[in-house]
Amino acid sequence: MSRIFQSTRDFGTLPHNIKLFFLANVLYQIGTGMFGVLYNLFIKDIGYPDSMNGTVVSVQSLATALMFIPIGFLGDRGSRKKLLILGALLSGIALIFRSWVEQSTGLLSLAVFTGLFSAIFQVLAIPFLAENSNKSSRMTIFSYHASLVLAAQVLGGMGGGFLADILQLFGITQISSMKIVLMIGGISTLAAFIPLLFTSENSSPAEKTEQPARTSSPQGPLKKKPSRAEFKIIGQFALAQLLVGLGSGLVVPYLNLYFTNRFSVSLSAVGILISLGQIMTIVSMLIGPFLVQRVGAVKAVLCFQLLSLPFLLVTGFTNLFGVAAVGFLFRQALMNAANPIQSSILVDRVPDHRRGIANSFTQTAFMMGWATMGPVQAMLVMRHGSYWGYAITFCITGILYVASSLMYFFMFREKRSASVPLS
Repeated sequence: MSRIFQSTRDFGTLPHNIKLFFLANVLYQIGTGMFGVLYNLFIKDIGYPDSMNGTVVSVQSLATALMFIPIGFLGDRGSRKKLLILGALLSGIALIFRSWVEQSTGLLSLAVFTGLFSAIFQVLAIPFLAENSNKSSRMTIFSYHASLVLAAQVLGGMGGGFLADILQLFGITQISSMKIVLMIGGISTLAAFIPLLFTSENSSPAEKTEQPARTSSPQGPLKKKPSRAEFKIIGQFALAQLLVGLGSGLVVPYLNLYFTNRFSVSLSAVGILISLGQIMTIVSMLIGPFLVQRVGAVKAVLCFQLLSLPFLLVTGFTNLFGVAAVGFLFRQALMNAANPIQSSILVDRVPDHRRGIANSFTQTAFMMGWATMGPVQAMLVMRHGSYWGYAITFCITGILYVASSLMYFFMFREKRSASVPLS
């Protein structure tokens, strides 16, 4: 607890740009959190089969993946602030329209539109934070960032589920209540552009002080480093993320359907459970930097990911809601706690002028894995039923997570001492 309180006290010392970005991202993630909990249930309730959910997730993820690399290049060469503002505006508009459209062509076309512009926040968040911070504080800032994202999704997911149920108590139909809540989520995402208007285009003094040492002159050591070596590192990160994306795409987008199909729980219960999982992840992310100091960044990633696997399998095979809920909570916290550590490792191992494209390649690999698994998940559940279908998908996910964790460890362990940022 003392570690968490210390992290909370340090939050007030963050640079102005980072605080404004955090505020914008909270608004953005509240809206997407509402959609994450309710939208696939909305699609199911308006009469579409589970396969439509898989198709929507896949086309949106593919559209996002296609934009990752262009956004990475644009972010490295232009104004990240302007791109983030554009992403908030267009993502919010898309979500508002999605809250009311029911036709299949509209569902799919708006999923593509949303996917295209949601890529901006996913790609540029880490480079934006990196350019406005110094190396010694990045591990902590990335942990704050990941924790705030989840906290906002808690508010969105929990609040969305409760609000939908409350509206139904006043005589509003379930579908109409979902539409209202989803529209509120879209407005919240749209409002994220306002704090971004007040951010500065310039990096913080700390970053400016650090940058010459990293970029040097055209004749300096960084320019002499072969780009093949840089892209080899980026490719290794991308390969590990591809395996995680394949595993996550089988399970994570459908957890609310898993709980409603197997245990017949209410929307509020699903929202509370998913939100509790995110709260536990927030705590584990705040503890993450201190684990990095003890064992190193790469070993910390390995520990978190491998410890999550028994809970993943328990969740997939149990018929008891309480056991499934506990398994889900611990899997969620442990697996996701490694994300800010991985971001810090990536940023520290690539030069400044490659950060945007490096993050875009790793995000593309993850999203391509995520996108391709939607139809596979739907096919397995439809063919094997709500018990064995989900059990099989959870097992495949576990195998992919093990492969990714071991690959990550063996590829990056040699450079651990050079890449562990102490905060």
